[in-house]
Amino acid sequence: MKFRYLAPFLAFCMLTLNSLAQPSSDTTQTTVVTPPEEVREVTFDSYQLTEEDGTILIKSGSLNGKATIEINKEPFDIVFTNGTAVLPVDSDAKGKLLLIKSGEKYKLFHLSLRSDESYRLRHIPFWFSILPPLIAIFLALLFKEVVSSLFVGIFTGAFIAGGLRIDSIYYLLISIFEVVEKYILNALTDGGHMSVIIFSLLIGGMVAIISRNGGMAGVVNQLSRFAKTRKSAQLVTWFLGVAIFFDDYANTLIVGNTMRSVTDKFKISREKLAYIVDSTAAPVASVAFITTWIGAELTYIDDGISKIAGLAELGLTPYSIFFMSLKYSFYPVLTLIFIVMLVRMGRDFGPMLRAEKRALETGQIAPPQTETGLTEELEDLTPVKNAPLKWFNAAIPVLVVIFMTIFGLIDTGMSSIGSSLADLGITAHSWGEVWRNMAVLFDEGQSGFFLKLGKLIGAADSYVALIWASISGLGLAIFMTIGQRIMKLSDSINTMTTGFKTMLPAVIILTLAWSLAGTTDDLHTAEFITSALADSINPYILPAIIFVLAALISFSTGSSWSTMAILYPIAIPTAWAVCQSSGMDSAASLEILLNVISIVLAASVLGDHCSPISDTTILSSLASDCKHIEHVRTQLPYALTVGSVSIVAATLSAVLGGSWLLNTIILLAGLVVLYVTIRTFGKKV
Repeated sequence: MKFRYLAPFLAFCMLTLNSLAQPSSDTTQTTVVTPPEEVREVTFDSYQLTEEDGTILIKSGSLNGKATIEINKEPFDIVFTNGTAVLPVDSDAKGKLLLIKSGEKYKLFHLSLRSDESYRLRHIPFWFSILPPLIAIFLALLFKEVVSSLFVGIFTGAFIAGGLRIDSIYYLLISIFEVVEKYILNALTDGGHMSVIIFSLLIGGMVAIISRNGGMAGVVNQLSRFAKTRKSAQLVTWFLGVAIFFDDYANTLIVGNTMRSVTDKFKISREKLAYIVDSTAAPVASVAFITTWIGAELTYIDDGISKIAGLAELGLTPYSIFFMSLKYSFYPVLTLIFIVMLVRMGRDFGPMLRAEKRALETGQIAPPQTETGLTEELEDLTPVKNAPLKWFNAAIPVLVVIFMTIFGLIDTGMSSIGSSLADLGITAHSWGEVWRNMAVLFDEGQSGFFLKLGKLIGAADSYVALIWASISGLGLAIFMTIGQRIMKLSDSINTMTTGFKTMLPAVIILTLAWSLAGTTDDLHTAEFITSALADSINPYILPAIIFVLAALISFSTGSSWSTMAILYPIAIPTAWAVCQSSGMDSAASLEILLNVISIVLAASVLGDHCSPISDTTILSSLASDCKHIEHVRTQLPYALTVGSVSIVAATLSAVLGGSWLLNTIILLAGLVVLYVTIRTFGKKV
């Protein structure tokens, strides 16, 4: 078995990490002279940290004066005397990481207290921060098993964050224990994470009930009227994926579970179903005007533009900037159309072609399950004996989920806006009063309908809305089942529990993926990737570089939202500054800025599609009952194909000016390239 190589592999990795991380050596005693009352400002790039008599000193040549240094993203003033300054840090026996930034350079250290009250100081190469996600992804692809791979990735992160103490069995065990004690517990105590878990479990319970009461079979019968061939079945799946645009989680779970029986009937592989589900969910949710994404996107954009003084003169709001940036959204649009082209042309290439041939020629729609597979066979969810196959028993609960999500977004948004108005001394007792008084939250003349709607959804609590929606759908499904005497209450509850069980693999992997993201936060992985690619100057190639940067961060962390949160506040002012320093006027600078804003969003979705530790990718696999690694393997070539065309399109748009007409022409040219690619490399199934 391949697992016999796992222990030697891990031992080799630990020894390599320990040998590469060079501890800072103690130096001779240094007398620190009391600085004068008034000191001059100095800057420095190179330095060395040392420990002397229980004090951490920073040394840089023969500097004399005051300097500012960032420690774990907080600024501190230090005073150099004869090239030596005291670093204002301390630690305990367990130790902590220190991310030190001087100028534009980062260094990572681990500081811990020894038993003799001296400090152990170890420099950790910054590129080590990328190792946890890379190891997790490598092992997942190698062994085709996700849970243990994620665990090893988390352990690697905990080991690095713990100071690479391979010389101590005690601290090695502590790193193992922290996988659960710190990272998994932190992932589970996060309110947003728990909301997604509860939503997923409740949706799983609802799907189980509407399957057993015959409602899902009734929906299949109705959809079969439109899905008469393999092509039409895939197009119906695509249409539902686009129609449920308001949230990617709801989209994934509803479409995957609803259409699985339909696509199975026409021998469409589960890999193809998972691809259509995954590649319609985030792309449409990321660019639609009213979604659970819009609030986060507007917040991140606002954080970025608030740092640009010259942009305020143009009188632009975050919502208007988002709308203007949509003309550069090549990846989401090209992805949605690329799916239709694949289906209409009846061609596939790469691993997806093999999966489709297997399903059509052998009837084996799901990838072969092995002892290291992600999922087990799902519980029997066929309709109970004598169940009426009525489509509305499934359609009504699903529609309630959709309606309650929208209602929840509006209600929580109204409550939040009402609180903001109350802080301004304006009392609003109803939705109508809140809506009318929202104008005071905008600059004069900028309170149009879409701006208000964007503000409302941006203030909403999407997690609360999702929980309201899922529990409403589940409750109604149980009520309808009992009311029609299809199942007893006890049988309905048992079925609901069975539905919870089907979602447990997704919950486990989501939890581990979030835990791995916790290690990347501790190790400042995003800062490493950003700093590694931060030296580009040409404004016309800036969108391409930001595209690669965002895709790498999203791929490594498995989260498009985290990528946007990290990059927007950095990329937006950087893009503006680069354009201004290159002598570009405000109009041209704005176009590059809009391009970059759209690029961050698009590349975040691309990296999310390619990452096996992405939550939406995991949910797509589970909702489609597809082996997770096979979903990633088959989707990856398609995502990278569209991504390659998108990065070229974004670069051309930046160079040529980026008007709506020009971008439309570039988009059409990109579609031609994708068409030729499918014709050249794709084969008829």
